[in-house]
Formats: sequence, C-alpha cells, structure tokens
Amino acid sequence: MKDFEDIRFYRDDEVQQALKENIKHPMIKALLQFTFPEKDFAEIEEITLACTSIREFQTKVIYHSVQKVLERSTEGLTYSGFDKLNKNESYFYISNHRDIVLDTSLLNSALYESDLVMTASAIGDNLVQKPFLMLLSRLNRNFLVKRGLGPREMLKSSQNLSNYIKHLLLEEGRSVWMAQREGRTKDGSDHTQQGVLKMIAMAKGNLSLTEYLKKLKIVPVAISYEFDPTDRLKMPEIMAKRMQETYVKSANEDFNSIMQGALGNKGRIHISAGDVLGEEVFDGIEKNAASVNEQLKTITTKIDEAVYRNYKLWPSNYIACDLLNNSSTYSDKYSEKEKRQFERRISRRIDMKNALELNSYLLMYANPVINKNALYEKKG
Repeated sequence: MKDFEDIRFYRDDEVQQALKENIKHPMIKALLQFTFPEKDFAEIEEITLACTSIREFQTKVIYHSVQKVLERSTEGLTYSGFDKLNKNESYFYISNHRDIVLDTSLLNSALYESDLVMTASAIGDNLVQKPFLMLLSRLNRNFLVKRGLGPREMLKSSQNLSNYIKHLLLEEGRSVWMAQREGRTKDGSDHTQQGVLKMIAMAKGNLSLTEYLKKLKIVPVAISYEFDPTDRLKMPEIMAKRMQETYVKSANEDFNSIMQGALGNKGRIHISAGDVLGEEVFDGIEKNAASVNEQLKTITTKIDEAVYRNYKLWPSNYIACDLLNNSSTYSDKYSEKEKRQFERRISRRIDMKNALELNSYLLMYANPVINKNALYEKKG
C-alpha cells in the first residue's frame, strides 16, 4: 500500500481522528447543518464523531446529505438495472460524467439502497485543491487521478493508478467508479476515451487485454439529469471551443460548479446500470479485432452503446431537438407547458439572439437524442 500513499483515501482507523480535527471547519460545519437542519450542533457532532469507518460516515452522514440535495433541488431519483448484480461481488462501474460530485454520490446512494458494494471513486486532484474538499473526498473513498504532469511523470502516475484500481477490485473486493472520459461532458455528447481503458489495462500483467478487462466485471452506467444545473457555467468553455479559441478556467470555476451542481435545479434524475461486459463481448472482440488499438476501440464502442441504450431521455432533450431543427418531430414526448418552461430556462441563461450560443445550448440537451438515434440506426 505504500506505493499508493499519495492517491489513496483514508483507512478506517484514520476516519475518526480526521473528523475530530475538522468538524468545526466552517464548510464542514455548514455541510453537517445542511444535512441535519432539525438538530443542534452538539447532536450533529455526536453522530459524526461516532463514525469509525468510511462506511459509517457515508451511511450515517453523507447518504443523508445526498437525500437533502435530492429533496431540495430535484423531483426525485430513480434507478434501474442494479437488481441484476450480485451483492457479494465487486464491479467496475464506468459511466458518463455530467457532475463533479453528484455522479458518484448518487450512484453510491443507489448501491447502498440496493445492498451492493459501494465504490471507491476516481477524482482529479485539480478538483480537491481546497483542504476541506480533499478531506471530504478522502472520507468518501475517493482516490486521486493526478493531472497536469509531464509525459514521464504521467506514465509513472498512470501505471500506479492502474495498479491501485487492480488492488481495489481484485484484492480488496471493492467496487470502483470511473468516468468514461477525463473531465465532465460539456456538450451533452457522451463518449468513452480509449485512453481511460488503456490506463486501466496497464496493470494486466501477463494477461491479454480482453482477459484482464473481463476479470474486472465492467458495468456501463448511464446517468441522466432532466436539467443540468451547471449548463450556464459550461457555456463559456463550449463557446471557446466552437470559436476555436483557447479556454482558461477561472480560479474558482470547479468549486462554483460543485456548489451549483449540488444546489441548482436538476429536475428528475435516473441512473441505469447496464449488463456486465462478459465473455460474449470480450471473446468476440479477441477473435475479430487484431490489434490492441482495435480491441480498445471496440470496447469503448460497446460501453458507449450500453450507456446510450440505457440513457433516460427527458422532455427537455426532445424539446431541445425540436427547437434545434425547428420541427415538431418529438412533440408527442412533451407538453406545450413543458416547452414554454424550457424556453424560459433558455432565455434566462443565454443570449437567445446569438445564434451560435443558442445552437450550442440546445445541442447540450439534444445530443443524447441524436446519439441514441445514431446508435439505433447503426444497429438497424
């Protein structure tokens, strides 16, 4: 474990001390009071400091924090597909990535309620620069993915990260979550990066690529938000990309996204677990794809297909598609009231007279429909 000291989360025997040292930090205190608004701080302190493991902290505190977020900023969370999984097994969940903190928090809530092994989750070290965010991430079983390294350091870091994921899944029996790509999807188009799978496979040892990935029991997961509470915050980066300009993040951009993601209106949310990628997938790939790169490409396609097959499309997605194409193709999927509400949402977030900005915003919501349709067309 000494190789993983700089990326690992807390051991259970470190949890209570970390809580004792930080419970009165203003941001930690605010989170706890948000979670238990009906209790005075002495009661909250008693509940929190009684936690002697990550699981206890997650189930006695963070689970309730997530429920409060759902209660205050959503119309509810639903999930499906988890009943097919074995509660005694660990899985490698790979999902689309829309929200910095909520994606994995909501997944773990679904796993907890389904009596399945909760995940250790990857998080970029650039997202936990503030000490209280680092504390919370380590208390929530997040491990660090190092960003901004030179080529040689990046190779070494990737190998170590791959070894740690292998250790968690195959030695500790701990489920793992990782996003299908580096960074959140900004334009609503979810695609798996080959580099993610390539990094994961660095720890395969003498096994072939397909043999190793089969052992990890990969479960593609689709996370669908009716409304993206950070849609307005994503627009400057989207516009810079479309204008072929260099985009530079502001100092507090990630933190603002975390806060807006938690507190902003999300409407309804659905999480769907696909089937485990098993022998029928990997054996076919090994037979038909000659090179490792071809195999990686095929596996990423399989994950993408599973994500879109299970993606829950909301009225907002269909409305955006019709507005984008100036059509009524999907008018049976939404009401006039829902359309008016979505149009009001757009007018409050962007300059509707700016055609490129309007087009970019609509694509953010329309792309799931476009990509799902493309998948069905491809499948015939």
